[in-house]
Amino acid sequence: MAECYLREELATEALADPGKLFSWAQRIADKALPEDVYRNKEGRKTLKFEYEGRPYFLKLHLGIGWREIFKNLFKLRLPVLGAANEYRAVNELRRLGVDTMAVAAYSSEGVNPAAIKSLIITDELVGTVSLEDYCANWKQTPPDPITKMRLILKLADSARLMHEAGINHRDFYICHFHLDETSLEDPELRCHLIDLHRAQMRENVPRRWLVKDLAGLYFSAMDCGLTPRDLLRFIRRYNRNAGGLRAALDSGERQWRAVTKRATGLYLRENGVLPGREPF
Repeated sequence: MAECYLREELATEALADPGKLFSWAQRIADKALPEDVYRNKEGRKTLKFEYEGRPYFLKLHLGIGWREIFKNLFKLRLPVLGAANEYRAVNELRRLGVDTMAVAAYSSEGVNPAAIKSLIITDELVGTVSLEDYCANWKQTPPDPITKMRLILKLADSARLMHEAGINHRDFYICHFHLDETSLEDPELRCHLIDLHRAQMRENVPRRWLVKDLAGLYFSAMDCGLTPRDLLRFIRRYNRNAGGLRAALDSGERQWRAVTKRATGLYLRENGVLPGREPF
């Protein structure tokens, strides 16, 4: 089974079918300079390139093999078989109005899970900064309160819309949000969610995956100088349909305690010490 999508500027006769597109992408990957390659293992190569003066990112999946599939399953991890989940998750998030990547090309072929060949090409997010870098000094140099509040609400909205649509990220950390700093002066912030190659899509996100996503986000922000009020503001926005903060805390108490416990455990494992004050 083969799928192929090409945006207008790539929809040339030379790239019109999956075989030609794969050959072209493979040549780009083979010629990539080491400093442009972000990942090259487990059957996936991720790199930056330019085409006709325009910057893109390419993720080329060439099949992970049964050994890698079984290794992931034995560790109770779902293996990433190709670009399909990322392609569908990105399209759904864009439909919902969540800032994310823009797909320029996608193709997938094959039915053997160990040998599916696929690729996805997205626009480079020019002029953006990861929230991990943007918030790195917040603990020592607190940001403008309004900016901090807007970012907290933005992340809560992105998480809520994603989860309500039945999508969970599986690598939901602040480093995977990229802020367009020029939007800080605009009515609406633009903060793009990236790296959706491990995303899962269902009718509803199971509780354990909700907890994993939210705990990852909390863990990755623990050194940003967030206050209990900041965390409660996130919860209220994330559960905005619950009828207020008290209702959100009452109805989701077990979930938020589980989020805090998991995030704290991640921080202890990563840093060897416990984080500061917990909100619950």
